[in-house]
Amino acid sequence: MENIDKENYGRIHSIESFGTVDGPGIRYVIFMQGCALRCKYCHNRDTWDVNGGELRSVDDLVSRIESYKAYILPSNGGVTVTGGEPLLQVKFVTNLFKRLKQQGIHTAIDTSGMFEITDDIKELLKYTDLVLLDIKHINDEKSKDLVGFSNKRELAFAKYLSDNNIPMWIRQVLIPGITDDTQDLIDLRMFIKSLKTVQKVEILPYHDMGKFKWQDLGCKYELENIRPANSDDVKRAKELLGL
Repeated sequence: MENIDKENYGRIHSIESFGTVDGPGIRYVIFMQGCALRCKYCHNRDTWDVNGGELRSVDDLVSRIESYKAYILPSNGGVTVTGGEPLLQVKFVTNLFKRLKQQGIHTAIDTSGMFEITDDIKELLKYTDLVLLDIKHINDEKSKDLVGFSNKRELAFAKYLSDNNIPMWIRQVLIPGITDDTQDLIDLRMFIKSLKTVQKVEILPYHDMGKFKWQDLGCKYELENIRPANSDDVKRAKELLGL
């Protein structure tokens, strides 16, 4: 990423001003640009490039968010920063969240958690009300194949959140033949049970509606022959997870 004031300016992919699925209530959702993971199922393939998107300031975003407070606050909603991967721009998100907390706005971050827990990340979490933690795969070797990285850091991230009383929602994309193995789901259930601050577990059914983005970028879509998850798949997964 180019030399910019990383506390006050960040690269933004897009914004959704009336989000209802990325945290409680009605939410202003900011999609950050840039991601180091290479998830085969990614439906935001166009967010990977760290030099893409639009450069926006904290001041600009706070001003825009203020105009939506009239329906965000009564719904017990707030602001969610997702991506891409927000933790690649941790100083910017921290500054944004500090400003939002001064106005009593609920803050959430949607992340893979595949980072060492640095002082910068600890500082961000001081101003974060909720972490939406995407566990890519509970099996380490399968995680490496699916997203290009070991799951050790994200599981350690979950443990850190639990140990420091930071609320989290656990999310996993349910991909037939990849993340729906019986033993893997049992192992995921046991891991989740070991955490103290999990408020919700979300199963996100795999779909291929983002495939066109891969094609537009001239990239091969890795899960071409994988069918979307259906309601029976989700029901079975929830039963195995004890939901």
